[in-house]
Amino acid sequence: MDPQVVTTSGRVCGHWAGGVAEFLGIPYAAPPAGRRRFAAPVPPSPWDGVRYCHAYGPTAPQPPSDYTEGVPEPLIAGEDYLNLNVFTPDPGSAGLPVLVWIHGGAFNGGSNASPWYRGTTFARDGVVFVAVNYRLGVEGFLPLDGAPVNLGVLDWVRALAWVHDNIAAFGGDPGAVTVGGQSAGGQASMTLLAVPGAAGLLHRVIDMSGGAVAWEPVEPARQAARALAARLGVPPTAEAFSAFAPEELVAAYGSLGSEEPGPGPLGAIFRPGPKGFNPVNDGEVVSRSPYDMIRDGSAHPAAVLIGATAEEFNESVRSQPGPPGEEEYHDALRALDAGPRVRRFYEERLAAGLDVLGQILTDRIFRVPTLRLAEACAEAGRPVHAYEFRWRSPARGGVVGAGHCVDLPFVFDNLDAEGVGRMCGPNPPPGLARDMHAAWVAFVTTGDPGWPPFGEDGRPTWIFDAPGRLAHDPLAEEGRLWREP
Repeated sequence: MDPQVVTTSGRVCGHWAGGVAEFLGIPYAAPPAGRRRFAAPVPPSPWDGVRYCHAYGPTAPQPPSDYTEGVPEPLIAGEDYLNLNVFTPDPGSAGLPVLVWIHGGAFNGGSNASPWYRGTTFARDGVVFVAVNYRLGVEGFLPLDGAPVNLGVLDWVRALAWVHDNIAAFGGDPGAVTVGGQSAGGQASMTLLAVPGAAGLLHRVIDMSGGAVAWEPVEPARQAARALAARLGVPPTAEAFSAFAPEELVAAYGSLGSEEPGPGPLGAIFRPGPKGFNPVNDGEVVSRSPYDMIRDGSAHPAAVLIGATAEEFNESVRSQPGPPGEEEYHDALRALDAGPRVRRFYEERLAAGLDVLGQILTDRIFRVPTLRLAEACAEAGRPVHAYEFRWRSPARGGVVGAGHCVDLPFVFDNLDAEGVGRMCGPNPPPGLARDMHAAWVAFVTTGDPGWPPFGEDGRPTWIFDAPGRLAHDPLAEEGRLWREP
């Protein structure tokens, strides 16, 4: 018999798959359409009878792409895209730990319908897994007059409120909720520590590769809104933007800056274009910079598991058609704020050219910011465990390496999922997947992934490789290098 659960909005019916109860596409908020399109999320309207949740729900409007940052992302049409998926070992259980997953995609793409985010293995191991959708791009993160700021952030809070009110009916413990994600999802998870509305709704945080996105004041985002409004020929208001279909806003924003050519072959990396989407420090939805609040101890109390891959964005540089010329190489170094001392450090370790530029890009945008967050947590007395993923994928002749998103199939222990071979090659090591997945389950369950906290002497950091090992302060040199001018 298919499993059924009564939620605050009505009864839902899921299905059993591999011994796990799956409930797909449950609405946690009213559809963001019509008068609600640029409004704060509210609970969904109650329904009578049974709502069948056997298939993934609609996904948020976004640019078309088969893959977002390497992750396969199906696009499903429909307005009711503020939905979530629940995977539970047994709806009749009680007190199980909960992992709420926020997908990545630069706050402009992605969805909870990716086969890489299927929560079956977490449920198999005693965790109630929840994957959420939220408003993306212009409709989620561009501040408009007449609309709340940080609508995407408000969606996360509404989803957490739904979890708090309903997850016990699925066997979960609302007092043991971990929020986690990768890339933009990792940044989202850390951002929630500075969101007053999230107080009491999360207890642990997992930030995978989330150092790439900066927490910003509102004004740069308002400037981007004005630029888009000028392109559309309307004022930067919610009312004016409501006259355009979501796909029109997506296309118009993507076209900003497209007339300006990038600087040579590396223009694909350093090209001009529209400002990226981020949560902003508006002083209300997001109180202040989460980084500052973590440092001074005013962020919500939560243990943290944080890390990055060793070659996050190296692939984007290695994929260039050929080595840069000397002038182009120097231009790229300047774009990365890499002076003579930085250049010497990397050229002593790597072949000058694309290898150096790729590693600088990764370290400056991902690895060192991740280190800074771990340091801030430890200095404030917050429990924090650090890791780095170093297993190198052989895909595309080794170009992918230990790149962005390569760690995801290992965390989910789903090496047979669609698209994994494209990212991880034909024979990714199953032992590494078992180890990494077990560490995540342990952290969600107990707050201890299985190695000493980063705040202890020597800054212990687990290196996920085949085999794994414990290292002490593995980014000490890079941390000093990028701290100094």
